[in-house]
Amino acid sequence: MKLLVLTLSLISFVSRCSALLCYQCVSTQPGCGTPFKWLWYPSISCPEEDDICVKIIERKGAEEIITRDCLSTVKAFRTDIPADRYEGCRAAAKDPKLANYVNHSIPELDVQRNFYDSVTWCFCYFDHWCRQRS
Repeated sequence: MKLLVLTLSLISFVSRCSALLCYQCVSTQPGCGTPFKWLWYPSISCPEEDDICVKIIERKGAEEIITRDCLSTVKAFRTDIPADRYEGCRAAAKDPKLANYVNHSIPELDVQRNFYDSVTWCFCYFDHWCRQRS
């Protein structure tokens, strides 16, 4: 009986530990920009089984915003995710139908997602690979 309990507890521990761990922060928070201070941010467990860590680099002139998170978390509100999601960095996808029928004069809403000069998505299967400058 003790062996069964030990085996079941070990299986449950291994199944919980098999999730991908990623960092979750934005470069407006201290230590999340360049250089990244990974000791300040604990890794979070990604919610989906086939998830991947992402680092989104958005540049407007000299300003740079870096977002680190799981892909499944970002998928809900970003439409510029590149179709190729293998490891590495690539430019954001363009969506010509995004905000096609929107006509307003509030630029801060950025419904067409054209505020930033360049947006780069970096995909990594291990959180420590998303720490590097890309």
